[in-house]
Amino acid sequence: MSTTHPSPGGGTLATWVRDLGLGIRFAVTGGREGWTRTLLTAVGVGLGVAMLLLAAAVPAMMGARNDRGYDRDYSWFNEPPKRTASTVLFAPADTSFRDDSIRGLLLKADGDRPVLPPGVKTMPASGEMVVSPALKKLLDQPGSKLLRERLDYRPAGVIGDQGLLGPAELAYYAGSDKLVARSQDGSTGNATRIPHFGRGESKPEPLGGVLTMLVIIIVVVLLMPVAVFIGTAVRFGGERRDRRLAALRLVGADSRTTRRIAAGEALFGSLLGLVVGTGIFLITRQFSTEVTLYDISVFPYDITPGPGLAALVALAVPGAAVAVTLLAMRGIAVEPLGVVRKATAQKRRLWWRLLIPLAGLGLLAPLFGTVSQEDAGVNPYQVTAGVVLLLVGLTTVLPWLVESVVGRFRGGPLPWQLATRRVQLDSSAAARMVSGVTVAVAGAIALQSLFTGVQSDFVTATGDDPDRAQLSVSQSVDSGAQAQRMEKAFADTPGIRAALGVIQDDAVQGNASTLKSEDITYATLVVGDCATLRELARVGAGCADGDVFLVQDPEGYGDMSFAKPGDTLDLNTPVTDEYTGTPQPWRIPADARTARSRVSPDGEQTWGVLATPAALDVAALPSPSVRLMLRTDPGSPDAVEHARNTAARIDPTLTVFELTATHESRKFTTIRRGLFIGATATLALIGASLLVSMLEQLRERRKLLAVLVAFGTRRSVLGLSVLWQTALPVALGLALAIVGGAGLGAVLRTMVGESPHVDWASVGVMTGAGAGVVVLVTLLSLPPLWRMMRPDGLRTE
Repeated sequence: MSTTHPSPGGGTLATWVRDLGLGIRFAVTGGREGWTRTLLTAVGVGLGVAMLLLAAAVPAMMGARNDRGYDRDYSWFNEPPKRTASTVLFAPADTSFRDDSIRGLLLKADGDRPVLPPGVKTMPASGEMVVSPALKKLLDQPGSKLLRERLDYRPAGVIGDQGLLGPAELAYYAGSDKLVARSQDGSTGNATRIPHFGRGESKPEPLGGVLTMLVIIIVVVLLMPVAVFIGTAVRFGGERRDRRLAALRLVGADSRTTRRIAAGEALFGSLLGLVVGTGIFLITRQFSTEVTLYDISVFPYDITPGPGLAALVALAVPGAAVAVTLLAMRGIAVEPLGVVRKATAQKRRLWWRLLIPLAGLGLLAPLFGTVSQEDAGVNPYQVTAGVVLLLVGLTTVLPWLVESVVGRFRGGPLPWQLATRRVQLDSSAAARMVSGVTVAVAGAIALQSLFTGVQSDFVTATGDDPDRAQLSVSQSVDSGAQAQRMEKAFADTPGIRAALGVIQDDAVQGNASTLKSEDITYATLVVGDCATLRELARVGAGCADGDVFLVQDPEGYGDMSFAKPGDTLDLNTPVTDEYTGTPQPWRIPADARTARSRVSPDGEQTWGVLATPAALDVAALPSPSVRLMLRTDPGSPDAVEHARNTAARIDPTLTVFELTATHESRKFTTIRRGLFIGATATLALIGASLLVSMLEQLRERRKLLAVLVAFGTRRSVLGLSVLWQTALPVALGLALAIVGGAGLGAVLRTMVGESPHVDWASVGVMTGAGAGVVVLVTLLSLPPLWRMMRPDGLRTE
């Protein structure tokens, strides 16, 4: 290297360019040690850049998925169109197979030029289907026999990418000649006619205040550790850099010049990190088709950051690298004969570190109790700034906490002494290494606290009782005989232990034919055996075939004044506003008893006239519907699949519902899934970055470790000392994360009007996850540690 004598200079642009360029030369021409340091920095920064690019691609990715979803949407809320050569009849035929949802649609063309769903080249003929690649793969698997029996159509093609939300989506379009256009009043027909696919001008509903705040906080919590790790990565190799800067001072460079040269080295590492991160991003997105997280998959070309966000990442990362380096250089004095770290001469002060979270609290305090789901007017900048300041406050308090606690340790076993002494000498490096974990765990605890506080608004009780029945099926039928056949088909299905079925219709006053339409009153007629009626009302143990029970509306809205023992009802219920047709009188037996309604296993409260089959012939019902509640055999894991196959044989559009005690809002579920996906990626980043950081620290101390081994120090002692060096700051960081996360969670809950509460079970899970990542990384660092303790570690260049 030529003997360049950097001259003192001011802060002109030319001086900055010269000194930054000199720093880049040192990074490039520093030999193996220099390149190792630069590559470690590039890998650390690159991992963060890849995560940032992925985050920047999320808006475009979700936008592309939503656009494809709207382009294939079949919702039609206007007047039914007239039949033309391009119109199409459709009927939804969604189903599920084990834990996978399958989107299905039955189609029938009205003419020879039918509109086609996106991704479909030709309309499937009756008995044919086109499937998504993922569904085709599933159908080809040996364990999918039940699904093949249900989707008994001839394969006729594959749905293109433009017709799918993602590569792992299970979907099919099948042709059917049994579709009949639904009438204006909906009394006949089983299909809807549409002139095109896609909603056109329809737009998604706004998220609302609470969900908007959830999204904002998720983004902040997931990206904050990334920023922390990038800031840590650009400071790799600090000790060797400081010694080199001291040599520059010896040949005449002033302190400002050395800072700019150090910034140049960091700049080159960050620029190389941009290249590495972009490469990691481009490579990993090519494998996105093979990854499905929480039922979400994406095409590689969807994962494309917007130009503005990509440019922001490209500018912010090098800028942050330079800023972090200059800020770090303020804490040391580079002299010609060495480096003096001011941190060892002056104890860290706490007061100014507390001002940062207090400022964040001051920003969020005006929002206490003001954020609601009905009000979408949440100020995203205020929320973002407040949460960022609270989390940044943890990273500023952590070095003080580590220094204050570890500085009090004295004595103990030799590994403990080596560990505590090392942390005491450089507590900043120890704090930096775990600051990302601290922020991630604190943010996760706060988010979980907020999710727990607001989930009651989005997770509602359905009223279903899965202990009394596990499945339900309901459908309008043409006759009572058809309803009985349907009930028997499900009762004979493998894995179904009992089929509790009722056949329902409406009845009106016996003199309804003489009344005006506004004076006609309706009551429900329910026909079922005694075992089923006991699930709907408290009919008592004395129920026998031939009995009739009168059940009042528990809500008090239904009128049963015309349905008393001995009264006559008319089974010919009007389809339109005016009474038409011939009356069908039926007399309520004089011995009919009164019963109280009971919530059924499918969450309904039935009222009206409940009759057993001997008391009312279902063949007399003009427009019946069947309602089944199915009990499955716990020993038959595929009972629900057999039930779905039975439903498909009866009618491909018939749906079997699994009874669940709660229902979760779709938007809330989507946000929760997004959090899990982001948290998974962030944990992976934490582990990878922490491993790189630990390897860099071990590399810096390679000669020291080799010297200690050469003087007879046992390797087990050094190994334990390294473990303690990691465990101490991690324990302090996690303790701070618990306090900070619980505090931030209380603030967020107060903003949405909930009382502060700490879910200690969630705290334990989040803390355990963070500690688990650190333990895994520590174990992975042990093999390099054993290699660095060999005597050849004393070699130098």
